Amino acid sequence: MIQVYHGSYMVIDSVDLDYCKDNKDFGRGFYVTKFRKQAEEWAEIIGKKHKTEGVVTEFTFNERAFIDKSFKVLRFSEYNDEWFDFIILNRNTATTASQHDYDIVEGPVADDKIARTIDDYLAGSISRAEFLQMLKHHTETHQICFCTTSVLLFLEQPNLMRISKFAHIGEPLVEQLMLDLNVDEVKATEAFYASKTFTQLANISTELYKKEWQEIYEMLQKELNR
Repeated sequence: MIQVYHGSYMVIDSVDLDYCKDNKDFGRGFYVTKFRKQAEEWAEIIGKKHKTEGVVTEFTFNERAFIDKSFKVLRFSEYNDEWFDFIILNRNTATTASQHDYDIVEGPVADDKIARTIDDYLAGSISRAEFLQMLKHHTETHQICFCTTSVLLFLEQPNLMRISKFAHIGEPLVEQLMLDLNVDEVKATEAFYASKTFTQLANISTELYKKEWQEIYEMLQKELNR
C-alpha cells in the first residue's frame, strides 16, 4: 500500500473516467502521483485557473494492481525512448480515440517544459537525441494513470486536504496531538486524518477552516476522549 495524491480545483468524492480529458501523457484516465508536493503544485495552478481553491485528494493505492494478471500494465521507470514514443502517441490531438488498451500506466510526467520541448521536436527544431539528453537533467516526477474502471477498485476512500486554507492548520494540530498523546508524528497524523473533526475541516462548506487551530483542537480532543 502506498499513499498517492490527485491535485484538482474541486473535491474528488468519487472517480468517474467519463469526466477525464483526452490526449494526456498516458491517454484518458484518472491520474495520481506518489509525490504530494507535485500534486499540491498542480492543485495550486489549476485552482487559480478556475478562480477557486486548489484541492489535493489523498488515496491509498494497493500496488497489487501492478502484478494482477487480469490487468494489462505498462510501467516506465525513467525518461527513455519508449516513454517518449508513448507520450507522442497519446498526445496526438488529431484523434480523441484511445491509443492503447492498458488498464494502468506508470511513469514520469511530461510537464509544461517537456511538452514545449516535444513541440520543438515535432517541429524539427531539435533531434530525438537532444531531447533525451535534456531529460537526463530533469527533476524527478511521477504519475499513475488509471485507464479503466476495474482498476479503480485498487484506490481506497480518499482523505481531502485543502491547500491554502487547510494545510497550515493541520501542522499545529498534529504537533499538539504528539505532545498530548505522547506518540510520534506518524501515529498523531493517522489519528488526526481518521477523526470526524478532520472530515468536517476538509469540507469547505462547514467553514471550520476559518476558526483558530486551538478551537479546532478542542473539538478534536473531545472527540478522541469519548
